[in-house]
Amino acid sequence: MSANVLDLYSIGIGPSSSHTVGPMRAAAEFAGDVVARRRGVGRVRVELFGSLGATGVGHGTPAAVVLGLAGHDPATVDVEAGRRLVDRVRDEGRLALGGTTEVPFDLAADIVLHRHALPAHANGMRFTALDREGAVLRDRTFYSVGGGFVVEADEAGALRTEPAPAHVPHPFDSGAELLAQCRDLRVSVGELMLRNESALEPGVEQGLRAVWAAMQDCVRRGLDTEGVLPGGLGVRRRAAALYRELVTREEAGDAPDRIDWASVFALAVNEENAAGGRVVTAPTNGAAGIVPAVLHTHFRFTPDASDEDAVRFLLAGAAVGSLVTRHASISGAEMGCQGEVGSACAMAAAGLCEVLGGTPEQVENAAEIGLEHHLGLTCDPVGGLVQIPCIERNAVAAVQAISAARLALHGTGTHRVSLDQAIATLRQTGHDMRSEYKETSRGGLAVTVVAC
Repeated sequence: MSANVLDLYSIGIGPSSSHTVGPMRAAAEFAGDVVARRRGVGRVRVELFGSLGATGVGHGTPAAVVLGLAGHDPATVDVEAGRRLVDRVRDEGRLALGGTTEVPFDLAADIVLHRHALPAHANGMRFTALDREGAVLRDRTFYSVGGGFVVEADEAGALRTEPAPAHVPHPFDSGAELLAQCRDLRVSVGELMLRNESALEPGVEQGLRAVWAAMQDCVRRGLDTEGVLPGGLGVRRRAAALYRELVTREEAGDAPDRIDWASVFALAVNEENAAGGRVVTAPTNGAAGIVPAVLHTHFRFTPDASDEDAVRFLLAGAAVGSLVTRHASISGAEMGCQGEVGSACAMAAAGLCEVLGGTPEQVENAAEIGLEHHLGLTCDPVGGLVQIPCIERNAVAAVQAISAARLALHGTGTHRVSLDQAIATLRQTGHDMRSEYKETSRGGLAVTVVAC
């Protein structure tokens, strides 16, 4: 899978890009398909497989499916109105398919959770539309492959390959090729990405400013909101209280450092994500706090920082994220948390190094450091919720991204392990990792911590 910059930074809702955003998109596509065929639909059945079946309830998958079947998109759905709609469907047992065609729908009976996975991928979904006599009208199977991306399988059961990527003026398929292009053109990583992305999407800079604005809104909400997160673990929001403490210290002349600010910004985002709020995949929801936390910290400590910095930061980070999606995966169900938090840390480190004046070689080095030291990290959410260890893990990784960028800036860009080698290791480690440690909540902290 490959992705452009606005795919990697897509605006959606929490708590999970693979378990919430992806299923909502798949459900909306299926609903639109069925409604467009204008055939008498009597009922819709949804089956969730593998990681979606194992941890879907804690990740909000059933609610996301309902919203998608009702025709909503994760980028635009009103969070509060969406919750009321799901409650109404649960109480009344009816759903307006595609927002137009009302059908009976029982959340408990019509969404079936299977712990076994389909052969093609750990996050499988099967949607079936039936007529009033129970005959199948339409049947489609989707796979949520991380970051909100959804694909289908071919007749042989393999994930469908994407069409050849659109032509860009300066293509690269590896970190080495990225550096070679930057050297030949004498441009930064961010500038190279801007030239390529502008060829695909003329409004990419405006789009990235909208992404930055969405990140800022998310942080503000997280810093303003207190209480206990939903799900039953009793996890209390900490960002608002910690933010007040940092401001008080700052006003008293005891200035908090970058570690304090990066941590509170990351907590703010991931608490919002855990509550089902609006976040930006960066590149996933489970790792959504790292990139905005590092970017916010840069703005906090750089008086002349501008939106142009944010655009350059996000572009450089996307160069790294695109390589991970192409040669490994950002999906926790495929790679474990090394694929989510590890890639986000690498992206944030690259972005920060870019805006601090790093050379392309230093940017690549920063990304490699950020990824290398997350290799082997498991995805083991307690209770199937994106809370423990996910929220704190984002805060820690944001601090590591800052350290990686600063460490790279102290060097020449020459280093022993390349980003390409780190990504290859990520892929191999993910393949070797047992399924219990890949977003199934059947290993690690998920079984050693009692979720009650």
